[in-house]
Amino acid sequence: MNYKNFYYMISHIFLMLFLYLFIARRYSKKQTAAVCIASFCTLCITDCIKLNLFPEAEWCYTIVTIFQIFVAQFTGLFISKKRDSKALFVGLSASNYVIVGSVAASVFDIWTGNKAFSLVASTAVHAGILIVLMRKTREIWLKFQYKESFKNWWELCLIPVLFYCSFSYFAFFPTTLYDNPGNIIGVMVLIVTMLTSYVVAFRYVESESERADTYWKNVMFEAYIKGLENQYYLVEQSEKNLRILRHDMRHYSNMIDVFLEQGEYDEIKRVTAHINTVADENKIKKYCEHLVANTILAHTMEKAEAMDVTVHQDIVIAKEIPVNGYEFALVLANLFENALECVRDFEKEWKFVDAQIHCERSHLLIHMKNKYETEILFDSYTGLPKSRKGGNHGWGMQSVQAFSDKIGGSISCYCEEGMFHIMLFAKF
Repeated sequence: MNYKNFYYMISHIFLMLFLYLFIARRYSKKQTAAVCIASFCTLCITDCIKLNLFPEAEWCYTIVTIFQIFVAQFTGLFISKKRDSKALFVGLSASNYVIVGSVAASVFDIWTGNKAFSLVASTAVHAGILIVLMRKTREIWLKFQYKESFKNWWELCLIPVLFYCSFSYFAFFPTTLYDNPGNIIGVMVLIVTMLTSYVVAFRYVESESERADTYWKNVMFEAYIKGLENQYYLVEQSEKNLRILRHDMRHYSNMIDVFLEQGEYDEIKRVTAHINTVADENKIKKYCEHLVANTILAHTMEKAEAMDVTVHQDIVIAKEIPVNGYEFALVLANLFENALECVRDFEKEWKFVDAQIHCERSHLLIHMKNKYETEILFDSYTGLPKSRKGGNHGWGMQSVQAFSDKIGGSISCYCEEGMFHIMLFAKF
């Protein structure tokens, strides 16, 4: 075994550490570690094939390297919780960060001619990069993997792919830095360019994510404000009508006295029934105990009434709930908006939404169903409905998914006998 085996072995160690630390895991820590160790052993064995058994065969070097790339990227996808383009982006980026340490090994070896020193220096560079990334960017990497507002990272995957190909071409294959030491400056510039590009890419993704979050927060607060305005208007109208009723009570009282003297008991019943009706009409509707949720529900019910949509309610929401009240209200607003839009143009008999909403200290259950006609497209990964409109549409369901992930809940959607069902359940 020569020094190259040690260089490659160190690179593989840090590659697996990067995947283990920076990918949102599907399995337990022990299971993930076992997968990474198995991949590390596979990479080391294949290194022996291309470096020791067939050191001069370019065809062997090429085939084994391609296989190793596949093993590394498959490992990242396999241990990832979501196994999507974001996980692939992390795996490709891990290869790029590790290749920087490999380049450093070659550069130190060329400058000093001391292989032991270059080995130690390369390890230090690998460790330094990993520590800096751990402290500065790990939370960002993990957060983006859980974020749903910006799902398609396939285009961003081109960034690490192109940099990896560039590094390989200038530093390792078909010629190495030992053959062309003049490429060292160019490779260093390429490293700086890569780091800068990652900063730009992350800022772009973060701005897209913040834009989506801001959009839905504005939607929720707009609904909240309209709900408060509607409740204020209803309170004002109720107070006005009740003042009129109090003013008229003297006349009603006189009427009842006259009917008593005349023995017109049926008329008395009609008067009292009228008074009760007026009082009931001026009650402020209260859908639940939670202030924010009640405001959103009041606004939603008014919207449903304007669309002539009947909402069958089974709503129990405690005054104090174990989730963020604004986020929960936003979920309700999104689900109701989707359901109302779906049935708004139906015949009267099908213009209804069934809503079962229970949120208490022990659990959260949301079950909504409504009629549908147009075929519903489901996302192959999340299982949630996809918007046909594109653009800024579809973020509502992504917001619901993000809320469910945050509280450790589960979402299921299905169609049955012409009815669309969506359920969200979480146990606290």
